[in-house]
Parts: sequence; C-alpha cells; structure tokens
Amino acid sequence: MADRHTPWAERTVEVPPQRTASGAPGADQPTAPGVAGLFRRGVAQVGRGGPPPTAEFTAPHEPTGTGWPSEAGPGWSDGRIRPPRPPLSQQLAQLRRGGEWSALGGLFAFVCWGVWAISARGNLASPVLTFVLTMLVGAGLFALCRVIGRVVLERQLGRVRYGARVSHMVTAAYLIVVGFAYLRQTEWVVSVWNWFAGWF
Repeated sequence: MADRHTPWAERTVEVPPQRTASGAPGADQPTAPGVAGLFRRGVAQVGRGGPPPTAEFTAPHEPTGTGWPSEAGPGWSDGRIRPPRPPLSQQLAQLRRGGEWSALGGLFAFVCWGVWAISARGNLASPVLTFVLTMLVGAGLFALCRVIGRVVLERQLGRVRYGARVSHMVTAAYLIVVGFAYLRQTEWVVSVWNWFAGWF
C-alpha cells in the first residue's frame, strides 16, 4: 500500500497482468481482474437500439386535476380556464334576482299605456301591437345588458355575477321612460300637468 503522504497521482495499485483469449484483439494487453474480454482496442461500446440523436423527446402528460389550458375545453381569451357553468335551475334563479325592478317598470309602462290607449278611443289593435313591441324591446335590452355584463365582468375582469339586478334596473328605467312617453301623448294628462305646473 502506498504511503498516506504521497500525492494521489503517485498512489497506484499494481494489478497483475491477465491475458484474454489468444488471438483476440488486445490479447497482449493487461486488464483488471473480472473484466477480461469485455473491451477491445479501437472499438467503443455505444448503446444500441436507442432513439436517433435527432429524435424529439416528449414526456407524457400526467393529469393533475387542472389540465392544460388547451385541453380544459373553452377558456377565456387570456388563457385562464373558464369556471364550470352552474346548472340551469341556478341560472334561472340568478336571472330572477332583481326581477322586482323589471316588474315595477313593466307595471308602470302598462298603466301609462292603458291610460293612453283608453284616451285614444279607437281600435285597440294598434295600441296592443305597440305595447307588445315595447315589451319585446325591453326584453332585448335586458338580454343585451346580460351579454355586456358577461363579456366585461366575467371575461375581462374575472368576476362572478350572482344576480341580474343591474340588467333589471336598466330595463325598468327604459320601461319608465316609455311610460312617460305614453303619458305625454295623452291630452288630458298633459293639460292636468300644465295646470299643476302653473301653480308654481
């Protein structure tokens, strides 16, 4: 054994020479015990059967519960995953929240329309058609407010809507304005208003 104070490069262990089978390349070279015949001069052992060096290595996807954005179904434009849609009964319950505003506006518009239609003293087909179109426009306005809220609040700001109060308020404001428009077309209501305003 070499001395402990000798530098490591000087510490060598003598290995007795062993010979491989006669006639094989490198038969006259000494080898370490137990590795005789495994190596030949000038031939390197390289792994065989593996993928070529230019092959693309990919790892399989392991599901973690969140998934990749592209595999998660439809998502938002900025790559966030869209939250799951609530069931239909819950969506209808959300639409009913704040419905008292639309009901109040619709009732006011109906009363004002009735005053205007009775004062016209004619065929009611045209006033009924006018009222139906007014209600259809109000429903369209409500749907438009819901779509705008979905795009702005949910997709852009990432907030969750729990009701439809703002949409119902906008629809009620429209119906109240329409109700006042009906009253302005009624002569006796305009004359009463002018008489009352003359006191002030």
